[in-house]
Amino acid sequence: MNKKVLTALAVAGIATAAMATEVSADTYTVQTGDTLSSIATNHNTTIDRLISVNKIANANLIFAGQQVELDDQAAAPVTQQASVQVAPVQEQVAVAAPVAQQAPVQQAAPVQQKAAPVQSVSTAAASGSTYDQFIAAGGNSAMWQSIVMPESGGNVNASNGQYHGLGQTNQSWGHGSVATQTAGMLNYANSRYGSVDNAISFRAANGWW
Repeated sequence: MNKKVLTALAVAGIATAAMATEVSADTYTVQTGDTLSSIATNHNTTIDRLISVNKIANANLIFAGQQVELDDQAAAPVTQQASVQVAPVQEQVAVAAPVAQQAPVQQAAPVQQKAAPVQSVSTAAASGSTYDQFIAAGGNSAMWQSIVMPESGGNVNASNGQYHGLGQTNQSWGHGSVATQTAGMLNYANSRYGSVDNAISFRAANGWW
């Protein structure tokens, strides 16, 4: 589940060919080499706004394929000009392409937009094959009881609008197998909260994660 993160050097006057970044009306898919600084500049917003909207814990840690929600004031992307000046190192973190078969980490939607899962399964599911596959894929019983069961009731196919799977997030791996979803949840917990235990504590305190 390791991701390679490259640190960009602060170099002024690097000539770059103009390129346009593909975006949707209200979200942007992170590309290799993107930073929060470049995304904010290209969409007429600020780093602080992106951090607030997406609840980003570490402004220097984003991943290729991640969906970044833009604020309501974001404008159409601007074209990068030649001879631009790169932002300081502390604001620049290059993003490595995701490893093959490894799900990219994305940010969960704010809690106010997230309703309870539509489909619920009894806690007896903990003794079934889904639980066994979850444990075999690296999950643990504490994560199952504190996150999986409250979010999806242990149903790998649970769906509530844009939220899917065992962890009920809007991540692409939420549509995958038990092993793929388990790997995605572990990666998400470690990258956003620092550890699975921290993610469990946050879920218990806030009712979402």
